[in-house]
Order: sequence, then structure tokens, then C-alpha cells
Amino acid sequence: MATIYTDSQMTLDSLKNNTNHTFLIEEIRKKLAEMGTTNWTIEFCWVKAHIGIQGNKLADTLAKEAATNADLIKSYKKVPKSVVMSELSEISVETWQREWDLTTKGEITKEYFPVVADRLSMNINITPYLTTIVTGHGNIRSYLHRFTIMDTPTCACGSSDQTIDHMLYECSLINQERDSLISTVVKTDVWPIDKKHLIRKRYQPFVKFINKISFDKLTNDINIFK
Repeated sequence: MATIYTDSQMTLDSLKNNTNHTFLIEEIRKKLAEMGTTNWTIEFCWVKAHIGIQGNKLADTLAKEAATNADLIKSYKKVPKSVVMSELSEISVETWQREWDLTTKGEITKEYFPVVADRLSMNINITPYLTTIVTGHGNIRSYLHRFTIMDTPTCACGSSDQTIDHMLYECSLINQERDSLISTVVKTDVWPIDKKHLIRKRYQPFVKFINKISFDKLTNDINIFK
């Protein structure tokens, strides 16, 4: 009896799928049948990738070396390049996610995009105003005050510091613009909605709201500049 461990759920699903007759899957089935005639019992087990399993780490290392080594003599050419690239892409996203979870930077952006794969799946038109709102960097008083460009972080409405949360949920100077966004959100959700769902579920109304904001009007005030 032998047990084969793999982190490829796609391969395990393909072996179980009787309608899948791709070359590699059929070759595996033939080998299993052949070994069965000599009283071998083969079991497959799935293991989670990138959690420190030594054998899995070694297999990943060897696979990457083989996939990227142009001088390596090819002994098997039936695996589509697209499959290799897809798996390498998946590994890259998983690595990116771990680093994103561990970093202490970009806290505001994390609130919008906690999952790297979700961000990559979105088609977003990057503009200066959108970047400002999803990073907290730019023409916002709390940010400018950090670099002593302004004497105070207080919003022009006078109620509190001009932060991203204040602009999204509180500032009375943009109530009209916000009301339009709220009316769209409450059709299916409850306001206030968190940033992650705001940008994923209501991207177009959210962008429309941002584009209506007069950042210069909210920021510029001769009384607060040094």
C-alpha cells in the first residue's frame, strides 16, 4: 500500500471525474490500474499548501525550478503551459496574501481589500481621487497635518478630524453627495456599510460619490495653512 500526498485539489477532482480524459489524468489511471494488478493499493490525500510540510515544500521547489529552467531537458511535454502558469500564479497570490496579512502598512487599504485575490479580480479605474480614498494619502487634512503642511487635521465642517471614515460616513459638507450613495446601498444592505463591501458590491455608486467630492473645497482654507 502507498499513499500519495498532493496539494493539487484540481488533480484529485479530475481523477474522480469520469468525464475527464485528458492525457495526464488517463496516464495516472493506467498506472493505478497496472499497480492494482500487482496487489498495490494506492491512496491519495490532499494537503494544504505552504504551511511548512517539508515534502510539499520540496515538491514546490523542484516544480518551480523545472518550470523556469529553459536549459532543462524535457522528458514530458503533455502538461499545458497554461496549467503550469496557473499554478505558479496561484502560489504567487498565496505568497502575496501572507505578506499582506503580516504587513503593518496600508491599514486603510486593507479595509477595502483584505483579500488579494478579490482585488485582482476587480477591474478598477485608478484615479487620483479614488487612490486618495482607498489609501488615506493625498488631499486630506489628517494626512497633510501629519507632514506639517496644515496646522490642524480638523475638517472644514468643524466636527472632527478629516479622516477617510469622517468623509465617508460623517462630514456634513458632503451630505448631499453621500445621500445619493446611501440610497443605492440601502436597497440591499444596511448603512453604514463596511469599506470591503462598499467597493466590491457598490463600486460604481462609490466612484460616483468620490468624483462628486470637491477635495479642494474640503481641504483649502486660508485659516488652517501655515
